[in-house]
Amino acid sequence: MRAESQVAPSAAGAQEGNLVQLLIQRVNSGSKEGATHKKDGRWQDVSFSQVLEDVKVLSAGLVALGVKPGDRVSLFANTSLQWIVADLAITAAQAIMVPVYSSNIPDEVAYVVNHSESSFVFVDNDEKDAKQAGRLTRVRQKLAECPTVQKVIVFEGAVAGEQEVSLADVVAKGREAHQANPAAFDERVASVKSDDTYCIVYTSGTTGAPKGTLLTHGNWTYQAQAVRAIGMMEPSDSVMLFLPLAHVFAQVAKVAWLSMGCRLIIAESVDKLMANIAETRPTVLPSVPRVFEKVYNTVVSNGMAAPGLKGRLTRWAFGLFDEYVEAKQQGREYNSLGFTLAKKLVFTKVRATLDEKLGGNMRLFVSGGAPLSRKIAYFFDLLGFKVVEGYGLTETSAPCNANRPNKIKIGSVGPPMPGTEVKIAADGEVLVRGPCVTKGYYKNPTATAEALDADGWYHTGDIGEVDSDNYLRITDRKKDIIVTAGGKNVAPQNIENTLKTFPILSQAMVYGDKRPYLVVLLTVMEESVRKLLEEKGAPVGTYAENAKRPEVHEAVKAVMAKVNSEQPPYATIKRFTIMSADFTQETGELTPTLKVKRKVCSQKFKAQIDAMYDNASIPD
Repeated sequence: MRAESQVAPSAAGAQEGNLVQLLIQRVNSGSKEGATHKKDGRWQDVSFSQVLEDVKVLSAGLVALGVKPGDRVSLFANTSLQWIVADLAITAAQAIMVPVYSSNIPDEVAYVVNHSESSFVFVDNDEKDAKQAGRLTRVRQKLAECPTVQKVIVFEGAVAGEQEVSLADVVAKGREAHQANPAAFDERVASVKSDDTYCIVYTSGTTGAPKGTLLTHGNWTYQAQAVRAIGMMEPSDSVMLFLPLAHVFAQVAKVAWLSMGCRLIIAESVDKLMANIAETRPTVLPSVPRVFEKVYNTVVSNGMAAPGLKGRLTRWAFGLFDEYVEAKQQGREYNSLGFTLAKKLVFTKVRATLDEKLGGNMRLFVSGGAPLSRKIAYFFDLLGFKVVEGYGLTETSAPCNANRPNKIKIGSVGPPMPGTEVKIAADGEVLVRGPCVTKGYYKNPTATAEALDADGWYHTGDIGEVDSDNYLRITDRKKDIIVTAGGKNVAPQNIENTLKTFPILSQAMVYGDKRPYLVVLLTVMEESVRKLLEEKGAPVGTYAENAKRPEVHEAVKAVMAKVNSEQPPYATIKRFTIMSADFTQETGELTPTLKVKRKVCSQKFKAQIDAMYDNASIPD
């Protein structure tokens, strides 16, 4: 559909003021609940009053340390309550917060710190992080190459050298300074205006160098209003936060919490997410699609591998589910006695099991950060769980569109958020205008001029279409569209999302621009492959060894045949390569929201891609 710009009803604009003032309003309104986090091995509640007191003291400490108005202060840490306190204290010191993804490698950290010209850097600790050294070690490795950094402030652990200072020392100085002049805090906070830059968030760089996106306090106070207006989060909710606070999606949850006073539960880590959910029983879970994919694939692989009647019933039920999804995607109703029985015998039990693991209180899932497979969405919908999929970018301070909890259209990302305008350009690109949109990129006027036109429309780079209800459907990234040598346009994300619904596959990157046919780089799910080999009585070894096994190759070949049967001839995958290791953030193939970095993978695995085009006649 080509249309004039569409504006959601009940338009909301940016509030006056800043995010610290939202926290002050929470305290003044008498809100008791604040945040819940795990400390000393047990879940503990922290009131809004205590959060405000911590922000006052730390902000005074930052000023005493030498932080000046307009300074950029980088924050390199895992999601935690201390992260939020530091974040707000930076604003209360009249500085600008620059979040750094906790998974970033040393070169990426140095790039953000240097490009933003950060004067100070917060680091949480030096605990080993997956395959990487601790974050403090990563900072130390690059500190000599970061000339603007005056001090590194360490949340916990030993400090070394004159350039490092412990958070405890900064807090001690701040407490003394705040007690001597408590009015200084109010004066500093009052000077921070709605249109002042709150943070510089660097894009994840799926297709090029990260850009520093300037986001204001007004961008975020608007988002807080808009999220509440559509019922995505409510004051009575308990919201589980595990997403990286360096990402705008997590920031939306934070500002909604500040604005409406719901309870914010902070997970210990991604690895402990499911256990934390069962322990704290939240009502809302903002999440990226990868989490939903893993839940689905775990249910399918465990159920189908079950012995005896249970396994046979699961395989039968999910076969019918595939037919149900196909009918739904074609706009047909699907009713049969068999599927009615499958829902009663299998899917009601799956629902009960998942409900128990999710604490029994889950009201709503919010999916963002990347496209959600329609098949996965239909699975959760069938079980009776609401998944609200939204759409936004760093440059729109997260959601510019979102499904409404009372009207979800699977396959769409919903209508515009209240007060936001969305239209489709002549070439299919999605354009956005409104109080959520960035004022530009830091030190990059060329990129700003390319992204923001004279009328204030932000050019997203995404291709989409709008239906008669004003619900937006994203079909692909403008830069990611593959044009084959035969001149056919193919949207790779659609194929990749379909591939990832099969339990044996972990990640997929489809390739084929200006090539005679499409190929794909694949990674496999380690646990699923292990089960497959054990069932077939084949040797089980390392990931790399298992990926080379003929049994695994045949299973993946069967998946490719299934997926290809549902594609037009020009969009079928002719060859595939199973990689010897999964894609990860640490090795550079994935963004922090677990999207594949196409440019990185295309360059890094050029030899594997080229090998699939040797003797480039199209295989049968």
